[in-house]
Amino acid sequence: MTEKILVIGANGQIGTELVNALRNIHGADSVIASDINSPTYAIRHSGPFELVNVLDKDNLHHIFNKHQPTQVYLLAAILSAVGEQKPKMAWDLNMTGLLHVLDFSVEFKVKKVFWPSSIAVFGPHSPQFNTPQYCVMDPNTVYGFSKLAGERWCEYYFNKYGLDVRSIRYPGLIGWRANPGGGTTDYAVHIFHEALKKGKYQSFLSANTALPMMYMDDAIKATLMLMDAPAEKITIRSSYNLAGISFTPTQLADEIKKLMPEFEISYAENDPRQAIADSWPKSIDDSYAQKDWGWQLEYDLPKMVGDMLVNLKKII
Repeated sequence: MTEKILVIGANGQIGTELVNALRNIHGADSVIASDINSPTYAIRHSGPFELVNVLDKDNLHHIFNKHQPTQVYLLAAILSAVGEQKPKMAWDLNMTGLLHVLDFSVEFKVKKVFWPSSIAVFGPHSPQFNTPQYCVMDPNTVYGFSKLAGERWCEYYFNKYGLDVRSIRYPGLIGWRANPGGGTTDYAVHIFHEALKKGKYQSFLSANTALPMMYMDDAIKATLMLMDAPAEKITIRSSYNLAGISFTPTQLADEIKKLMPEFEISYAENDPRQAIADSWPKSIDDSYAQKDWGWQLEYDLPKMVGDMLVNLKKII
């Protein structure tokens, strides 16, 4: 059976790369990119595109009815730092949008749904090192508790309606193809842009703030592996931990200096994003993903830094 894949939020940091990967696998016409905003040139001209607002129920229902998707990837969200500036808007988009997609996926008998969660579901009382799949989760950001609530809804729709929903708790994501979307981990993308443009960067996180991160190539690979896994292998219907690599701004800067010796880093004080970062894990245990669907990380810190700099130089 030919897949018909709908990607909602296709213009974002993940969506930009995921649409390209899916079109390479399934063919351009089988992947409908959609977003509330007009797309990049590459997305618009490599396959079908629809303007979609996940909060507009009639509009969204029309798109489901028109395309009859077999798979849906819901990527539309307001991220952590922006969410703290617009908390009720973030809750509405992250929660109501998910419920609309889950309802229509049941109605139109969608075979598989992907929805991204985040390490933001953990909080100040979660174990900070090697954070396990199951533990205390007390997020204190709107983004975090909207993601935690979303995990519960995804599992609920699987148990109650048999909807095959799959999810990953992404760590911070680093990529060169798209701009970051307002997250607490975005320093790890900005630092590369500033290194190449100005030779220096002021980090909004403190020097020794360790956070789990992942190169976008690995994140896309993990997403496709999870969605390709047989349903009987998926033992977690809330969201899988995904570890990535953990490092501090200082460690990242030191790695950049190996390739750009003149690079300098400084650190801002009293940035509100610091408190968010301090409540998140320092490292993650993703043994369930390894066991259930064979997950293995490809990019370590030196390999990621080298690839980022080589590719960003071409477009800056």
